[in-house]
Amino acid sequence: MELLTPAISAPSIKAPAATATARLPFIDNLRWVMIMLVLSMHAAVTYSGHGSWYYNEKTHLSLGEEFTFVTYQVFLQSFFMGLLFFVAGYFVPGAYDRKGGLRFLRDRAYRLGLPSLLWIFVLQPITGYYAAGNWAADDPHRSFLREYAHYITRGRFLSGNGPLWFCIALLFFCCVYAGWRTLASTTRKTSAAPRPFPRTAVIAGFIALIAIATFLVRITWPNGTNFYNMQFCYFSQYVAFFIAGTLAYRNSWLTTLPASTGRRWGRIGRLGGLVLWFALILLGGALKGNTAPYDGGWHWQSLGMSTLESLAGVGISLSLLTLFRSSFNSQVPRVNGGRAAFFSANAFAVYVFHPPILIVITRLITGWHGEALLKFLVATVLSIIVTFALSAWVFRRIPLLKNIL
Repeated sequence: MELLTPAISAPSIKAPAATATARLPFIDNLRWVMIMLVLSMHAAVTYSGHGSWYYNEKTHLSLGEEFTFVTYQVFLQSFFMGLLFFVAGYFVPGAYDRKGGLRFLRDRAYRLGLPSLLWIFVLQPITGYYAAGNWAADDPHRSFLREYAHYITRGRFLSGNGPLWFCIALLFFCCVYAGWRTLASTTRKTSAAPRPFPRTAVIAGFIALIAIATFLVRITWPNGTNFYNMQFCYFSQYVAFFIAGTLAYRNSWLTTLPASTGRRWGRIGRLGGLVLWFALILLGGALKGNTAPYDGGWHWQSLGMSTLESLAGVGISLSLLTLFRSSFNSQVPRVNGGRAAFFSANAFAVYVFHPPILIVITRLITGWHGEALLKFLVATVLSIIVTFALSAWVFRRIPLLKNIL
């Protein structure tokens, strides 16, 4: 799928004019790295207990371990999924231009909808019943077929999209984009000239807009809630990053983004985020166990968390874009060989299939009485290796799957 397609050879980036049609290998490399971070996030939830996942190992964490896990998860959550929506948004205008509205929507329904249906009706039941072993928690002796019947007849499949919530949300975004293009085509007569990359004040306003929107959404949908597995508490950023991706394509921002801007906002995002994080912990009641105000509602702690996530998310994302453009693009031999192409080609299959594999690996090492952080690292590395191997040599060679993975 164009969201997670492999890196292919493209001209070296020498001028912004070339970027409207050229494939950007550094974006492909950034994308598969984000997929690996998705897997690491789910491994972290397994051992930290903070977050929603199929399987959690009941582990006693020291204060230092818990702080490390939560800090890692907060800062990772601030940018990794947002960047995936940004990258997806970047490829949408070109695809629409080439295919037209109906073919664009048909292609997106095929490439996003079919994997989602595969997960909902096949992988979710297998993962819950066999891998995690918690699908029939109320009656462990109930057979798979009987539990599957309950899954369908009781409507549980409606929220059984697992990690493919991303594809469903992206499909919805693409439909909205297509509708907007259809309406805009009746009123817009000339193409607008490319806009320069936004200045500091615009970036700051973008951060503030996401922070305020996130805070307001969390009054109704606090952190930890979902609607059919959609965590609306994060969607303000996802929508904003998707729109930013479409604008980046039209204006060649991925090559006009100054490296100094990426470095500066990276420092602001990391250091500013850490200052906010420590202030929220020390002053917000977390040390006394009062964490509910951080999740949402009319609480200054919720506004602080929304600001932290927005600041860190935008800052880190800008720094990663410039870092990968300068160091992990086609001009750098060490990432222009088979390894980068291998990772990029298999990234989407890894995204789809990693949950049951990660769960099996974490359950297999349950008896190992190691430190939680060490087990997290081991589980992450093993799961990445095994999932990429199975994706390349098993899943993507199955005739029914190879065209959608």
